[in-house]
Amino acid sequence: MSAASPDLSIIIPSYNEESRLPATLERIATYLQTLPGAAEVLVVDDGSKDRTVAVTESFRDRIPSLRVISNGENRGKGYSVRHGMQEAHGRIALFTDADLSAPIEEAGKLIDALETHDVAIGSRALDRSKISVHESPFREFAGIIFNKIVRIILWLPFVDTQCGFKAFRTENCRIIFEQQTIERFGFDPELLFLARRQGLRSVEISVRWGHSPATKVSMLRDSIRMFIDVFTIRWNALTGRYPRRR
Repeated sequence: MSAASPDLSIIIPSYNEESRLPATLERIATYLQTLPGAAEVLVVDDGSKDRTVAVTESFRDRIPSLRVISNGENRGKGYSVRHGMQEAHGRIALFTDADLSAPIEEAGKLIDALETHDVAIGSRALDRSKISVHESPFREFAGIIFNKIVRIILWLPFVDTQCGFKAFRTENCRIIFEQQTIERFGFDPELLFLARRQGLRSVEISVRWGHSPATKVSMLRDSIRMFIDVFTIRWNALTGRYPRRR
Protein backbone atom coordinates (compact mmCIF):
# COMPACT_ATOMS: atom_id res chain seq x y z
CA MET A 1 0.00 0.00 0.00
CA SER A 2 1.48 3.32 -1.05
CA ALA A 3 2.08 6.30 1.19
CA ALA A 4 -0.66 8.14 -0.70
CA SER A 5 -3.29 5.56 0.21
CA PRO A 6 -6.26 6.84 2.24
CA ASP A 7 -6.82 5.88 5.85
CA LEU A 8 -10.44 4.89 5.26
CA SER A 9 -12.50 3.44 2.42
CA ILE A 10 -16.30 3.67 2.71
CA ILE A 11 -18.08 1.15 0.50
CA ILE A 12 -21.76 1.51 -0.40
CA PRO A 13 -23.34 -1.45 -2.23
CA SER A 14 -26.11 0.04 -4.37
CA TYR A 15 -28.93 -1.32 -6.48
CA ASN A 16 -31.53 1.16 -7.78
CA GLU A 17 -30.67 3.72 -5.10
CA GLU A 18 -31.22 7.02 -6.96
CA SER A 19 -33.75 8.18 -4.36
CA ARG A 20 -31.73 7.37 -1.24
CA LEU A 21 -28.17 8.09 -2.33
CA PRO A 22 -28.36 11.91 -2.46
CA ALA A 23 -29.08 12.28 1.26
CA THR A 24 -26.60 9.51 2.07
CA LEU A 25 -23.74 10.99 0.05
CA GLU A 26 -24.46 14.47 1.41
CA ARG A 27 -24.22 13.15 4.96
CA ILE A 28 -21.04 11.21 4.19
CA ALA A 29 -19.48 14.30 2.57
CA THR A 30 -20.13 16.23 5.78
CA TYR A 31 -18.75 13.40 7.90
CA LEU A 32 -15.54 13.20 5.86
CA GLN A 33 -14.81 16.83 6.72
CA THR A 34 -14.55 15.83 10.39
CA LEU A 35 -11.91 13.15 9.81
CA PRO A 36 -8.23 13.93 10.41
CA GLY A 37 -7.01 11.65 7.60
CA ALA A 38 -7.80 11.00 3.96
CA ALA A 39 -10.78 8.88 2.95
CA GLU A 40 -12.35 7.54 -0.23
CA VAL A 41 -15.94 6.57 -1.03
CA LEU A 42 -16.76 3.66 -3.34
CA VAL A 43 -20.31 3.27 -4.61
CA VAL A 44 -20.64 -0.23 -6.06
CA ASP A 45 -23.38 -0.23 -8.68
CA ASP A 46 -25.02 -3.65 -8.81
CA GLY A 47 -26.55 -3.42 -12.27
CA SER A 48 -28.99 -0.63 -11.40
CA LYS A 49 -31.79 0.18 -13.86
CA ASP A 50 -32.33 3.72 -12.56
CA ARG A 51 -30.10 6.81 -12.26
CA THR A 52 -27.92 5.44 -9.44
CA VAL A 53 -24.69 6.06 -11.35
CA ALA A 54 -25.67 9.54 -12.54
CA VAL A 55 -26.75 10.58 -9.05
CA THR A 56 -23.45 9.32 -7.64
CA GLU A 57 -21.37 11.11 -10.26
CA SER A 58 -23.10 14.39 -9.41
CA PHE A 59 -21.38 14.32 -6.00
CA ARG A 60 -17.82 14.37 -7.34
CA ASP A 61 -17.47 18.05 -6.45
CA ARG A 62 -18.48 17.33 -2.83
CA ILE A 63 -16.46 14.10 -2.55
CA PRO A 64 -13.36 14.30 -4.79
CA SER A 65 -12.28 10.78 -3.78
CA LEU A 66 -15.61 9.29 -4.95
CA ARG A 67 -15.41 6.28 -7.24
CA VAL A 68 -18.13 4.27 -8.97
CA ILE A 69 -17.40 0.56 -9.23
CA SER A 70 -19.66 -1.34 -11.63
CA ASN A 71 -20.62 -5.01 -11.34
CA GLY A 72 -21.87 -4.93 -14.91
CA GLU A 73 -25.00 -6.82 -13.95
CA ASN A 74 -27.02 -7.55 -10.83
CA ARG A 75 -25.03 -9.98 -8.69
CA GLY A 76 -26.19 -9.30 -5.14
CA LYS A 77 -25.15 -7.37 -2.06
CA GLY A 78 -22.51 -9.90 -1.04
CA TYR A 79 -20.83 -9.70 -4.42
CA SER A 80 -20.97 -5.89 -4.30
CA VAL A 81 -19.33 -5.77 -0.88
CA ARG A 82 -16.60 -8.18 -1.98
CA HIS A 83 -16.01 -6.18 -5.17
CA GLY A 84 -15.78 -2.94 -3.21
CA MET A 85 -13.44 -4.42 -0.63
CA GLN A 86 -11.12 -5.75 -3.31
CA GLU A 87 -11.00 -2.31 -4.94
CA ALA A 88 -10.51 -0.41 -1.67
CA HIS A 89 -7.22 1.44 -1.09
CA GLY A 90 -7.78 2.40 2.55
CA ARG A 91 -5.99 0.98 5.57
CA ILE A 92 -9.49 0.40 6.95
CA ALA A 93 -12.48 -0.48 4.79
CA LEU A 94 -16.04 -0.05 6.03
CA PHE A 95 -19.22 -0.99 4.24
CA THR A 96 -22.56 0.61 4.98
CA ASP A 97 -26.07 0.29 3.59
CA ALA A 98 -27.15 2.90 1.06
CA ASP A 99 -29.88 4.14 3.42
CA LEU A 100 -27.45 4.71 6.32
CA SER A 101 -29.67 2.73 8.69
CA ALA A 102 -26.66 2.93 10.99
CA PRO A 103 -25.62 6.62 10.92
CA ILE A 104 -22.22 7.15 9.32
CA GLU A 105 -21.24 9.09 12.46
CA GLU A 106 -21.17 5.72 14.27
CA ALA A 107 -18.20 4.66 12.12
CA GLY A 108 -15.77 6.03 14.68
CA LYS A 109 -16.78 3.29 17.12
CA LEU A 110 -15.82 0.58 14.65
CA ILE A 111 -12.64 2.34 13.56
CA ASP A 112 -11.50 2.74 17.16
CA ALA A 113 -12.16 -0.97 17.81
CA LEU A 114 -9.81 -1.88 14.96
CA GLU A 115 -6.90 -0.64 17.03
CA THR A 116 -7.03 -4.04 18.75
CA HIS A 117 -9.14 -6.15 16.36
CA ASP A 118 -9.21 -7.05 12.67
CA VAL A 119 -12.99 -6.96 12.20
CA ALA A 120 -15.55 -4.71 13.93
CA ILE A 121 -19.26 -5.29 13.29
CA GLY A 122 -22.10 -2.96 14.14
CA SER A 123 -24.85 -4.51 16.24
CA ARG A 124 -28.49 -3.64 16.78
CA ALA A 125 -29.08 -6.40 19.33
CA LEU A 126 -26.45 -5.56 21.96
CA ASP A 127 -28.47 -2.51 23.04
CA ARG A 128 -31.92 -2.32 21.45
CA SER A 129 -32.59 1.01 23.15
CA LYS A 130 -30.44 2.54 20.41
CA ILE A 131 -32.92 1.47 17.72
CA SER A 132 -34.82 4.57 16.62
CA VAL A 133 -37.16 2.80 14.18
CA HIS A 134 -37.92 -0.88 14.72
CA GLU A 135 -38.62 -3.48 12.10
CA SER A 136 -42.01 -5.19 12.19
CA PRO A 137 -42.38 -7.74 15.02
CA PHE A 138 -42.32 -10.52 12.44
CA ARG A 139 -39.04 -9.30 10.91
CA GLU A 140 -37.45 -8.90 14.32
CA PHE A 141 -38.56 -12.41 15.35
CA ALA A 142 -37.24 -13.89 12.09
CA GLY A 143 -33.93 -12.13 12.69
CA ILE A 144 -33.65 -13.59 16.18
CA ILE A 145 -34.36 -17.10 14.88
CA PHE A 146 -31.86 -16.70 12.06
CA ASN A 147 -29.20 -15.56 14.50
CA LYS A 148 -29.81 -18.58 16.73
CA ILE A 149 -29.32 -20.87 13.74
CA VAL A 150 -26.11 -19.05 12.82
CA ARG A 151 -24.80 -19.47 16.37
CA ILE A 152 -25.62 -23.18 16.44
CA ILE A 153 -24.47 -24.17 12.94
CA LEU A 154 -21.46 -21.86 12.56
CA TRP A 155 -20.47 -21.52 16.23
CA LEU A 156 -20.34 -17.75 15.96
CA PRO A 157 -20.67 -15.79 19.23
CA PHE A 158 -22.37 -12.67 17.82
CA VAL A 159 -25.96 -11.63 18.58
CA ASP A 160 -26.38 -9.69 15.32
CA THR A 161 -24.55 -10.82 12.20
CA GLN A 162 -26.81 -9.01 9.72
CA CYS A 163 -26.36 -5.33 10.51
CA GLY A 164 -25.08 -3.70 7.32
CA PHE A 165 -22.32 -1.77 9.04
CA LYS A 166 -18.95 -3.53 9.31
CA ALA A 167 -15.31 -2.45 9.22
CA PHE A 168 -12.13 -4.37 8.44
CA ARG A 169 -8.39 -3.89 8.62
CA THR A 170 -7.96 -4.20 4.88
CA GLU A 171 -4.63 -5.98 4.57
CA ASN A 172 -5.34 -8.53 7.30
CA CYS A 173 -8.80 -9.31 5.92
CA ARG A 174 -8.05 -9.70 2.21
CA ILE A 175 -8.10 -13.48 2.56
CA ILE A 176 -11.71 -13.60 3.75
CA PHE A 177 -12.94 -11.68 0.71
CA GLU A 178 -10.83 -13.88 -1.56
CA GLN A 179 -12.55 -16.93 -0.07
CA GLN A 180 -16.07 -15.48 0.12
CA THR A 181 -18.50 -17.44 -2.07
CA ILE A 182 -21.97 -16.16 -1.13
CA GLU A 183 -23.11 -13.27 -3.31
CA ARG A 184 -26.46 -12.26 -1.85
CA PHE A 185 -27.80 -11.43 1.62
CA GLY A 186 -26.35 -14.49 3.39
CA PHE A 187 -22.78 -13.25 2.98
CA ASP A 188 -22.39 -11.67 6.44
CA PRO A 189 -22.18 -14.94 8.41
CA GLU A 190 -19.72 -16.28 5.83
CA LEU A 191 -17.39 -13.32 6.32
CA LEU A 192 -17.52 -13.68 10.10
CA PHE A 193 -17.03 -17.45 9.88
CA LEU A 194 -14.04 -16.97 7.59
CA ALA A 195 -12.53 -14.35 9.89
CA ARG A 196 -12.70 -16.74 12.81
CA ARG A 197 -11.36 -19.63 10.73
CA GLN A 198 -8.37 -17.53 9.65
CA GLY A 199 -7.57 -16.52 13.22
CA LEU A 200 -8.66 -12.90 12.85
CA ARG A 201 -9.95 -11.02 15.88
CA SER A 202 -13.56 -9.82 15.61
CA VAL A 203 -15.61 -7.67 17.94
CA GLU A 204 -19.28 -6.69 18.05
CA ILE A 205 -20.05 -3.02 18.76
CA SER A 206 -23.42 -1.53 19.70
CA VAL A 207 -24.50 1.19 17.24
CA ARG A 208 -27.50 3.41 16.69
CA TRP A 209 -29.80 2.09 13.99
CA GLY A 210 -33.16 2.83 12.37
CA HIS A 211 -35.08 0.50 10.05
CA SER A 212 -35.76 1.73 6.53
CA PRO A 213 -39.20 0.74 5.18
CA ALA A 214 -37.66 0.69 1.68
CA THR A 215 -35.51 -2.33 2.51
CA LYS A 216 -34.86 -4.66 -0.43
CA VAL A 217 -34.75 -7.83 1.67
CA SER A 218 -37.70 -10.09 0.86
CA MET A 219 -38.93 -11.88 3.97
CA LEU A 220 -39.89 -15.02 2.03
CA ARG A 221 -37.41 -15.37 -0.84
CA ASP A 222 -34.31 -13.96 0.84
CA SER A 223 -34.95 -15.54 4.24
CA ILE A 224 -35.14 -19.02 2.71
CA ARG A 225 -31.98 -18.40 0.72
CA MET A 226 -30.14 -17.11 3.79
CA PHE A 227 -31.05 -20.19 5.82
CA ILE A 228 -29.69 -22.37 3.01
CA ASP A 229 -26.54 -20.23 2.91
CA VAL A 230 -25.78 -21.00 6.56
CA PHE A 231 -25.65 -24.73 5.80
CA THR A 232 -23.67 -24.04 2.63
CA ILE A 233 -21.01 -22.28 4.72
CA ARG A 234 -20.71 -25.27 7.02
CA TRP A 235 -20.52 -27.62 4.01
CA ASN A 236 -17.83 -25.47 2.39
CA ALA A 237 -15.77 -25.69 5.55
CA LEU A 238 -16.16 -29.46 5.79
CA THR A 239 -15.17 -29.96 2.15
CA GLY A 240 -12.05 -27.81 2.33
CA ARG A 241 -13.27 -24.83 0.35
CA TYR A 242 -11.91 -22.45 2.99
CA PRO A 243 -8.24 -23.44 3.43
CA ARG A 244 -6.52 -21.85 6.40
CA ARG A 245 -3.59 -19.62 5.52
CA ARG A 246 -0.21 -20.91 6.56
